[in-house]
Amino acid sequence: MSDEINYQNNPLHGLNLKSMLTEIVDHYGFEILHAYLYIHSFKTNPSVESSVKFLKKTQWAREKVEAFYLYKFKNFPKVPSDQFELPPRDRIIPEDQSPGEPCELSLEDAQRLNEEREKRASEYDQMAGRSGAKRDGARPSSRSNDKPWEKSTAKPESKSPWKPQPKTNAQASVKQAGAAPLDPWASSRNKLKS
Repeated sequence: MSDEINYQNNPLHGLNLKSMLTEIVDHYGFEILHAYLYIHSFKTNPSVESSVKFLKKTQWAREKVEAFYLYKFKNFPKVPSDQFELPPRDRIIPEDQSPGEPCELSLEDAQRLNEEREKRASEYDQMAGRSGAKRDGARPSSRSNDKPWEKSTAKPESKSPWKPQPKTNAQASVKQAGAAPLDPWASSRNKLKS
């Protein structure tokens, strides 16, 4: 008996990325793909060529599209747990399984699935003690204002032991007399301003 693994039953075997993506896009379209996979190149100026270029560079996105191809477009049963960690191209599809009809997908269904994912993620965060964490990739803000992108007007307290000293009379008189400034780069800054 041969120890060689038979990948021939995997529909991804010998299928290039452009052909796979063209099949999926022809059936579902870029809007459905973006709704289910959240890949930016499927939303902004989508084209097969630009998406293939992105997928060749980005392993996580390529594996996501390949898994979508296997389990939504080819409608194979979910992968067993021993194969779950493997990339989709390396998975072994049992010989008794054959591709089915593509799943019927809709934008409403994608919205419902995303809401369920958000709900499970927030429950997980609460169980893990991260009640303030946001799931959209942004870090939780430690500021008290509602708009974290706006800068706070409160000045942070300096923890440095150095504190600026008030100007001495000699420094003030030099400035009043119009003598050379204490900053050696001041003259070059003044030339740039004018």
